[in-house]
Amino acid sequence: MPDFEQLNFQLGALRCSALAQGSGPVVLCLHGFPDCARSYRLQLPALAAAGYRAISLTLRGYEPQSIPADGDYRLTTIATDVLAAIDQLGEQWVHLVGHDWGAAVAYTVGAIAPQRLHSLTAMAVPHPNRFLTGVLRRPKQLRLSWYMLFFQLRGVAERIVAGDDYRFIRMLWRHWSPGWEPPEAELRAVLYTLRQPGVTRAALGYYRAALDPRNFPVTAAAREQALYRVEVPTLALTGERDGCIDSGVFRALMKREDFPAGLDVRQLERAGHFLHQEQPQAVNSLLLDWLQRHG
Repeated sequence: MPDFEQLNFQLGALRCSALAQGSGPVVLCLHGFPDCARSYRLQLPALAAAGYRAISLTLRGYEPQSIPADGDYRLTTIATDVLAAIDQLGEQWVHLVGHDWGAAVAYTVGAIAPQRLHSLTAMAVPHPNRFLTGVLRRPKQLRLSWYMLFFQLRGVAERIVAGDDYRFIRMLWRHWSPGWEPPEAELRAVLYTLRQPGVTRAALGYYRAALDPRNFPVTAAAREQALYRVEVPTLALTGERDGCIDSGVFRALMKREDFPAGLDVRQLERAGHFLHQEQPQAVNSLLLDWLQRHG
């Protein structure tokens, strides 16, 4: 595994680290849960070799120094972190890539600041507002999303998730990417991240913010104000075997009217939720082709 350059960003009162490699147009990558910046360890070298400056940013809450005192994990707030990081890089435009929660953040950046993005690539998670409103009508996805409700049990969820050396997290990886055995060293890196003071609670805070009635777009007025239009060319990737968000649900919730600048939805066969780690060559090929087509 190649060595990566270590970067640090000051995002208001928070400090976030990143891994980087290469030079050229910036491709900024955002990880999800349960994961860390090493999620893109198989993408950064390929992007660097193709002439890009590839950066994997650690999201707020995933390091003790990036845990906000006010516990704010709303997507719009995290999107402002990403925009601040782009500013600190001295870039006007970047290509943005997100997996899981990173995808949800990426859609939000594309909705509030499309002028800062050449392109967007989202993996494993569909448009977040479509998901929150559409999941209630999809019994299969409701069953798969049981963990989101479980994570609302403050204190209890933290204890169970961390119990028996984070056995719960290993279980999620198995169920979300069935038939794939993640490298033990990478699982240990994820568990190391979650063991840091306050990080497990912060990671669960994303789910609590998403299901907070004040943020949930259930009323007509809330839906009208929700950020649906993403005016950035968007590549959306889903794994056929995803045990977290069903690939059929993913495809159904990616509405072309939400992406007026263009939408390309692709399903990777024999891949689960962590598709970019399971099938890096296939994902890298699709990603590089998309980047070359859009700036």
